[in-house]
Amino acid sequence: MFWQPASTKSSDVSATRPIGIVTFTTLFPNTVQPIHGIFVESRLRHLLASGRVAARVVAPVPWFPRFLRKVLPGYAPYADVPPLERRHETTIFHPRFPVVPKLGMTVAPALLFASALRAFRRLQSDGDFDLIDAHYFYPDGVAAVMVGKLLRKPVVITARGTDVNLIPQHLLPRSMIRWAAREAAGIIAVSQALKDALISLGIPGQKVRVLRNGVDLKLFHPMDRSTARGRLGLSGPTLLSVGHLIERKGHDLVITALAGLPQLSLLIVGEGPQRSALEALAVSLGVDHRVRFLGRIAHERLPEVYSAADALVLASSREGWPNVLLEAMACGTPVVASNVWGNPEVIVRPEAGELTLDRTSAGIAVAVERLLRRGIDRIATRQYAEKFGWEETTGGQIQVFSEVLGGSAKCLV
Repeated sequence: MFWQPASTKSSDVSATRPIGIVTFTTLFPNTVQPIHGIFVESRLRHLLASGRVAARVVAPVPWFPRFLRKVLPGYAPYADVPPLERRHETTIFHPRFPVVPKLGMTVAPALLFASALRAFRRLQSDGDFDLIDAHYFYPDGVAAVMVGKLLRKPVVITARGTDVNLIPQHLLPRSMIRWAAREAAGIIAVSQALKDALISLGIPGQKVRVLRNGVDLKLFHPMDRSTARGRLGLSGPTLLSVGHLIERKGHDLVITALAGLPQLSLLIVGEGPQRSALEALAVSLGVDHRVRFLGRIAHERLPEVYSAADALVLASSREGWPNVLLEAMACGTPVVASNVWGNPEVIVRPEAGELTLDRTSAGIAVAVERLLRRGIDRIATRQYAEKFGWEETTGGQIQVFSEVLGGSAKCLV
């Protein structure tokens, strides 16, 4: 059975039936954006595969007047997202919440709450559920707690990155994040660095469980390098940079580092508002003939690109637990990453790759040269990645949910 009605008594939650959850997040794939928030879907799919949990998803998408679509073209694709869809046998609701320019960050939790409440009430009447599984603290987690208090459902919030390492710099969001953390029945952080950030906000450490993201070792695996490189037309040593083309991902630093690495070429996977500026930077540095923008690539095709590269470079200024590092390593490709937030928790062995001494183009170039100089053992890199499957995280989630529903959320460690 896809969905088993939740009992009204939390004590009835046991191994005899799955725990009924509603995953609530604006970070979830849809028919128009198939890789948007795919890390949330990946964690949920492995959780569902355990048979211990049944889930439905409420994934709100932005709405705004049609006459503003030319003004805000980045939001236009959301208009084609269906209100209800199925992905991998999971039912997903996409309620609309209005986008309010300039006031968006301040009012977003209330708008999310108002837009999602109808969907939650429908789910409650159609089999009910045990708890709300929210991803991203602000505004998603705050809105989830609002819903939970109204419907008297416990909420577990997962901190994922910018929601904790950037947004709390703003006074009102910081206050609301603290409120949501106090009211939540449980908190998950995808890295120790994010847990430390939550503690710095005054959130008791014993309430936060660290459960890292895993990697799909079946999807991400080494492919024949000659074939992969041939399909991409590669003829020499090649670096790879993957991520949304925005400032904090640091693609500009990787391009600049290339000026000091004359023997290397660079592939960049992703789309975003910085593309034109990055292309212009490559031209100004005289490295444009060694830089190729591949645009957005389907998740299923990434193993080929990872396998073709000699190293992945991640130059982000902030990361929670960067999935691209594990994906690359699972394909046998070592990594070079900035020494920030969750990155040092991923790269703890030489076979994984190198951390930069500082987040500069010079620091990246030095780390790349250090990695290439000591040689690359792609088999050892893959073996290292095999330690990061989803089993431990799935078990930890089930334990958190069970403790919350058993009334022992305060004992989470």
